[in-house]
Amino acid sequence: MVKEYSRKSIIIVMIAVLALVFSGVFLSSCGEAEKPAKTEEKAAEPVKEAPKPVAKKKGPSLDKWKPNFDPSTAKYKCVVSNVSHPVLKGVYTGFAIRDELWKRTNGQIYLDYKPFSMLGGEVEVLNQLQMGAIQGMACSSVASTNLGPRFGLVNLPFLINSFEKLDKFVNSGKLFDHFMMAMDHQGIMGVDIASYGNYGWATTVPVKTIADAKKVKFRIAEAAVNKMSYKAWGFNPVVMPWPDVPVALKQGVITGLDHTLTVCSITKKFEVAKYYTRLNYAQGLFIWLFNKAWYNSLPADLQKTLKETVSDMCAEARKADKQQEAEQIKAATEKYGVEFFKLPDNEMKILIKEANLVHEEFAPEINKLYEGDKYSSKNFLKEVQNYMNYKP
Repeated sequence: MVKEYSRKSIIIVMIAVLALVFSGVFLSSCGEAEKPAKTEEKAAEPVKEAPKPVAKKKGPSLDKWKPNFDPSTAKYKCVVSNVSHPVLKGVYTGFAIRDELWKRTNGQIYLDYKPFSMLGGEVEVLNQLQMGAIQGMACSSVASTNLGPRFGLVNLPFLINSFEKLDKFVNSGKLFDHFMMAMDHQGIMGVDIASYGNYGWATTVPVKTIADAKKVKFRIAEAAVNKMSYKAWGFNPVVMPWPDVPVALKQGVITGLDHTLTVCSITKKFEVAKYYTRLNYAQGLFIWLFNKAWYNSLPADLQKTLKETVSDMCAEARKADKQQEAEQIKAATEKYGVEFFKLPDNEMKILIKEANLVHEEFAPEINKLYEGDKYSSKNFLKEVQNYMNYKP
């Protein structure tokens, strides 16, 4: 009986062991099969679904400005960015430089111009330029202070605030040359300047006095000098990205724009803002910048040709900018019914005097010297103020 019992016990144990083994294999195999099931179950939940591919929005076409030559034969290529529309004469300059540079270098340099923010916003593109991912940029003077605070000189209120004063400054020799060295220590060289008009106020209510202006919610750019200016004047600024402006203006989030007449007219801001106060406190500028390492890689003769071409085309652009502003004054009046105002002379004097505080506060940034500067001045801003006959 013992033997029989033992034999039966052994058989029972063996059966139990085999059962455990097979159940483990079965459970294990079930576990592998359950994983996809769990994934499928999650995928069925709307919030967990994998995003469907979204077709990229087609960017602005450059067909209207295609070159009439084959750029593939160029020995050197230069990608240059700008955030705005070539309908502005100062922006179109890029295409003018492209074509003239091709002609003057006998097809050796192709400037591949990318306006419309095709390469990103200005701060992003400045970083690309510094790293050498692109070779050039027509940068707004407002954004330029991110890497070159000295460039803020041209944003100072009532210093270089007309087409005539801009030409005078560009032809100042050592003063302009030192100004254009603002980003040299960052590996970026400045060459020349084009304009997009004089700054003033486009508003949804008439602004004829300083008291009127204090009631307006002005949109301004994210820039140190701009913010300092509005603080000095005691106005009510709202820092806002330009793409947000149309909706904000229609909804009354802002009731005024700090911008040039030309830009406000061409971008149809006068459909809502029916008043414009011609303050003319600064010029809207695009500064032509190039990556130094790329520039230095060019043969000496092509370096010379590049700089001369950019300067020549910018000089032509500045003349065209002045004419375009005159045309847009007419368009704003006839097409949009815009009313124009100027502040009384005594109130303009008040703004000029108050804005002088901005000159004083920003002076250290403008006067700072960097490695590579060839011109040494104890008070560069003061020299420019004297040269421009600035009297607060």
